[in-house]
Amino acid sequence: MKRTAIVSGAASGIGAAVCEQLRHTGMRVIGIDLRHSDICADLSTQEGRAYAVDAALCLSERRIDILVCCAGLGPQAEPVASIASVNYFGVTALLDGLSGALQAGCRASAVVVSSSSATLQAWDGNPLRQAYLDGDESAVHAMLAALPPDLAPQAGFIAYASSKNAVACAVRQRAASWGKAGVRLNAVAPGAVQTPLLEAGLADARYGEGIRNFVAPLSTRARAEPADIAALIGFIAGDSAPFIHGSVLFADGGIDAAMRPHHF
Repeated sequence: MKRTAIVSGAASGIGAAVCEQLRHTGMRVIGIDLRHSDICADLSTQEGRAYAVDAALCLSERRIDILVCCAGLGPQAEPVASIASVNYFGVTALLDGLSGALQAGCRASAVVVSSSSATLQAWDGNPLRQAYLDGDESAVHAMLAALPPDLAPQAGFIAYASSKNAVACAVRQRAASWGKAGVRLNAVAPGAVQTPLLEAGLADARYGEGIRNFVAPLSTRARAEPADIAALIGFIAGDSAPFIHGSVLFADGGIDAAMRPHHF
């Protein structure tokens, strides 16, 4: 029987590269995206998430071997609340809704795409972070809408960084229970990756300059290609990494190390 993978954000960027890699290994891949995918669903809404979960369970016959959550929005996306909804609540809905099907899978694992941007703000004691982890989507939206005037112009970045930080925490929060259930769960934190999402950010007057300056110290590569991140995801999700669990692995060309050399 062919093993089955579910990949969100499958239509472009890292998600499309992950689909290609998994298909190359002989897996059956079921993609989720807003359009041009096996399952077309809007992960920014509760209804869209419920539909995506139900459709994935139906098409996989409730047996999933690999789940990769790549779907995400960049800081330039509007409305700002949708960034938090897709990047965090869309991911956790898939994780929790498909966990039973993963337990029925063979050597099952899941990988979530976070971001090296998750570490650019201090989150200990931050009410935004706690609202995410409490699963209070309305509170997250309200806080983003009520940012003070000096922070409001950076609302998109705050939504992006906070959602990527919270989703990495969500992975680690689930590590104990998922491990006991026999399912590995990890996150990857890419830096700048040459994707349509990055190109949209570069074209945005508010965030373009900051994104252009977010350059890896690695002299041989300024940015990653989607296939670079897909290769890491394929390794972590596969049989060659049986003891990697509950981890957040950076693939950012050294950005995090350069910015936080004494923290890891």
